[in-house]
Amino acid sequence: MRIIFSRKGFDSASGGGPSPIVGGRPVSLPIPAGAASQTSYGALGLGEHAARASRGKLGADDLCHHDPMFTEAGECLFGQCGAAQTHLERQGVGEGDVFLFFGLFREEDTGEPHHRIFGFLEVEEIIALGEGAPQELVEIGHPHALAMHHKNDVIYRGPGRTANRASEALRLTVEGGPPSLWQRPDWLKRGGLSYHDRADRWLRGGRLKSVARGQEFVADIGRRQAPREWLGRVLAEIDR
Repeated sequence: MRIIFSRKGFDSASGGGPSPIVGGRPVSLPIPAGAASQTSYGALGLGEHAARASRGKLGADDLCHHDPMFTEAGECLFGQCGAAQTHLERQGVGEGDVFLFFGLFREEDTGEPHHRIFGFLEVEEIIALGEGAPQELVEIGHPHALAMHHKNDVIYRGPGRTANRASEALRLTVEGGPPSLWQRPDWLKRGGLSYHDRADRWLRGGRLKSVARGQEFVADIGRRQAPREWLGRVLAEIDR
């Protein structure tokens, strides 16, 4: 089994600033559309938040990359392609693995920017889009179904949802630290997370200096019980 830490949403490079925590709830702002999209920030009810986080560069009428997409039926649809998808393939990511989506957040207009987990996807199906997308995914406007982004374009599908509150249990960044300095779970050791092999990233006190860029970091947990228990607590916290 694999746990994939998947970076999504606004940050200083994509969008211009952190996504907000509104009324105690993390609200992940999709990045601006770079390819096919039929969805605006306004259509998602995020126009004002996008304008504030981007310092007026984006607004309700701007199109966004609505991905991952969480449905009212409790399902998540997440598209990936290019080098990021090649990395997932090489790491053996498949059915039964779990994506933990994280991003840069802060209390609206106040507080320190930090990384936190805001949602999950349990992979039940991987839909290759090379020969066309299922019509149902086209109809709901998933951006990876509307147009091919790369020849290895896929959509991961399965149960998933977003967190209703900004729990401390879902925070990755250490208190008072830069966003990239994480308090890692005890089971996560050097050599157990892709893109993080360098020894100087694994600090004393159970801290991890995460890479500045990159989309997916994969932890192959095999049959170990400790990471499964940790994952269970994270999913339960999201479901609260």
